Amino acid sequence: MRIAIFHNYLDNIGGAEKVSLLFARELGADIYTTNIDEEKIRRMGFDTKNIFSIGHVPVNAPLRQEATAYHFSRLSLGNRYDMHIIAGDWAIGAALHNRPILWYVFSPARELWDLYEETRAHTVPWIGRPLYDWWVQRNRAKNLSLLSHMDGIIATSGVVQTRIRKFFHREAPIIYPPIDVSLYHNDSDHGYWLSVNRLIGHKRVDVQLEAFRRMPKERLIIVGSYERSVHFKKHASHIAASLPHNVSLKSWVSDEELRELYAQCRGFITTSREEDFGLTVLEAMASGKPVIASDEGGYRETVTKETGIRISPVASETLIRAVTSLTGKTHLYKNAARARAESFGYPHTLQALSNECIRITTCYRHQENAQK
Repeated sequence: MRIAIFHNYLDNIGGAEKVSLLFARELGADIYTTNIDEEKIRRMGFDTKNIFSIGHVPVNAPLRQEATAYHFSRLSLGNRYDMHIIAGDWAIGAALHNRPILWYVFSPARELWDLYEETRAHTVPWIGRPLYDWWVQRNRAKNLSLLSHMDGIIATSGVVQTRIRKFFHREAPIIYPPIDVSLYHNDSDHGYWLSVNRLIGHKRVDVQLEAFRRMPKERLIIVGSYERSVHFKKHASHIAASLPHNVSLKSWVSDEELRELYAQCRGFITTSREEDFGLTVLEAMASGKPVIASDEGGYRETVTKETGIRISPVASETLIRAVTSLTGKTHLYKNAARARAESFGYPHTLQALSNECIRITTCYRHQENAQK
């Protein structure tokens, strides 16, 4: 089956981007996107020969989102592919001219839906909020109108499934994002905790900094990626200026270096607000490491008491208690963590996704024939 994958942009590689790249590699699919950073993609261990740009877009919001939506809404690939998969919230306009089509929903665009109020309050200048409100309402209407063009919708987690039900009034089965467990290994504790995040407000990295400021004998390494837009740079600069002496910040590490950081850490920490799924916790578990995660979002579907600790409320005090309770015991989680990651291994996901693609394609062809 010839498959095309539509992803917003590939100039900043996070969890969703890694999933799309893994899908493309394992399904023999092509990826259509806007901005491409080939060096970063290769450093993540993927080829770029099957990735095509449909046009360059700006780095700053909202022009970035608007230009991306525009390019995808004009994209028509004809009969070149048997199946099309949307794997990006701002790429959904591709449903207008490409069928059959499946939306693999990492999340409805968070700045439009569940994080609208937070974005409005903390990212948008007060003078621009009326315009932002208009922009949100306009794009919400577009999202809803495009749903009728979808031949299928899949949620990446239970929390995303709930968002789809709440905002779109649609039911969607769950197919969890995959992980290639064979790439990860366990090494001895090298005396540091690890955090891997995009440097943006809802990841709540400030909580981690405050906790380790109050634990001067503990070490934390933060691998923090960020986009080149103004608000990403501003928050990344804030984090860099707030580092206590026992916290170090790395950016744009290769996949090989990242796997070594996972293998040698004491344990993994993530404090993201209502995370869609959270691929990084599976990467840590695949490395045999316990996870401390916020007790919300997709982490409730992955982190168990056998594989780590979920903290609530997310505050420096609760994080300190979790770190203290795991100190000296992290090795006890090795086998359970690895086994948990294996249950999300990519063969399961790829088979489920392939079956759904076959089902949708078959139904679409039957409908085509019936109309002739």
